[in-house]
Amino acid sequence: MIAAEIEAFDDSGRAGRMSLAEFRAALIGPEAVEVQFSGGFLRQCWAVTRRKGPYRVVFMPEAGYFSLCVEGPFGPLDIGVHGRAIDCFGSV
Repeated sequence: MIAAEIEAFDDSGRAGRMSLAEFRAALIGPEAVEVQFSGGFLRQCWAVTRRKGPYRVVFMPEAGYFSLCVEGPFGPLDIGVHGRAIDCFGSV
């Protein structure tokens, strides 16, 4: 999924190239993480980027898309930013 996003990414303009370069540099192999969602629900997800400050992007297999999470005292917390991995990463 991420490879397809990178391939289709419109990097016209300087900001687009910088964003894509930052995203590529932040990518990691999928790492299992337990994410807390609104209401205290915990779900198994896959971290796909390193932290950018307190934020990182995770894949939510049950939903089939990505989420921007903030690192909290009990692990990653879903903050409601969902969609493509590049868009989630770029929203920080």
